[in-house]
Amino acid sequence: MKFKILSIIVFVLLITQITSCKKEVKKADAIEYIIEPNTTTINWTAYKTTDKVPVKGVFKTVNVANKKSSTNPFEAINGLEFSVPVNSIDTKNEARDVKIVTNFFGSMKNTQALLGRINLGKDGKGNIDLTMNGITTKLPISYVISGQLAEINATLNLDNWKAQLAIEALNKVCKDLHKGKDGISKTWSEVNIHIVSYLKVK
Repeated sequence: MKFKILSIIVFVLLITQITSCKKEVKKADAIEYIIEPNTTTINWTAYKTTDKVPVKGVFKTVNVANKKSSTNPFEAINGLEFSVPVNSIDTKNEARDVKIVTNFFGSMKNTQALLGRINLGKDGKGNIDLTMNGITTKLPISYVISGQLAEINATLNLDNWKAQLAIEALNKVCKDLHKGKDGISKTWSEVNIHIVSYLKVK
């Protein structure tokens, strides 16, 4: 009888030890995701001429104020606050870059950098509280997160940030470059945004 009781106690202790080890292994195997500015790219496409010819570029610098790690990549991104220096723009054309920084962003109020806060919904949609030209407005977005890879897409209408004067200033210095076959010079207020971020794991 004593042997049976002892055997049961040993068995229970063994099971407890195995379960504890499994929990420790699971805990050790858990990975955490965190945003990495160096592997985050903000691509944009603007348009010129009445034929809507695309002009593409990127912002090479992204600063994140409140980086946080999480076992869920959604939580690692949701709520992030960022700033993008406008002079980090790159269109592979230095003369064009200078015009965009000086004449476009330079015609706006307090826009040395674009400021934003990412708000993700649970359905692949959300918004960014984007500050530009002294105005903060929600920019609707769609997003996909797959492991370490996160992508955000949006269509920005500059009219929502009252940037008409900035558009006119840019179109003025790019007048001939923004003319189409019809001879009309046009700079569109629509800009498509595509953000790609490869999250760091630790």
